[in-house]
Amino acid sequence: MTETSVLDQASGAERATGRRARLLKAVVLDWAGTVQDFGCVAPVGAFVETFRRFGVTITVAQARGPMGLYKLDHIRALAAMPEIAADWERVHGTPVAEEDVQAMYQASRPIQEEILPRYGALIPGALEAVAAIRALGYKVASTTGYPKTAGAIAAEAARRQGYEPDVMVCADEVPAGRPEPWMLLRALETLRVFPPAATVKVGDTKADVGEGLNAGAWTIGISRTGNYVGLSEGELYALPVLEQRRLVDAAAETLRDAGAHFVVESIADVPAILDEIEARVARGERP
Repeated sequence: MTETSVLDQASGAERATGRRARLLKAVVLDWAGTVQDFGCVAPVGAFVETFRRFGVTITVAQARGPMGLYKLDHIRALAAMPEIAADWERVHGTPVAEEDVQAMYQASRPIQEEILPRYGALIPGALEAVAAIRALGYKVASTTGYPKTAGAIAAEAARRQGYEPDVMVCADEVPAGRPEPWMLLRALETLRVFPPAATVKVGDTKADVGEGLNAGAWTIGISRTGNYVGLSEGELYALPVLEQRRLVDAAAETLRDAGAHFVVESIADVPAILDEIEARVARGERP
């Protein structure tokens, strides 16, 4: 059976019953910057501290660059940046090697796990948005660039505040992390949701968008609360309104350039976009 015919079955059911059938089946949410940790702050501090312990100084802007990747891949990408690679060779006397990347990743894990509890607060509107998504009949899944041990800490903090997805997949549970599609596809397999075109992926990084596109899902980018603004709630709202607007608009442009079908400022805006995607699917459009 083709993907189109699977989606079209819902339209047939709608005609037969006289009720509007939902064509989408699941929403897959990122963690930091999307549901939890306004500004995606926790991962940044871990990367900066890890490189510092290995004698190399990296900036917050550099640390944010590969955000959304599996944390091992993130460190690998940072180590490949020309300025960071040059600093490493100056400090250590040899080019950064894969064993160095692996050593930094292992060192980063307890650092990340120590930092995470400080940034466990859910983003404002997250609980209400998830409740609205579920009220529409959709399943809720989560994928994250955190390894399973760190993901468990983030998930426990969220659970205590009332958020628990139907399934959570971490980057070290699949063959490769974002932007490859395996976390999203594993989540759909667990939920028994198909085809991927009946899914919406929501996240705040280019890697999130890539994960959704590579899986064949609809994608929604998150601008204001995510990585590309990169400020905590207090830091952002301390800025003049025009500066806030500039930062949010720049983040939105980055996500659109990555191919996001839609961009919103916060997870609170997602439920309304789902109705728009439903309308597009009903017209025969596909991701």
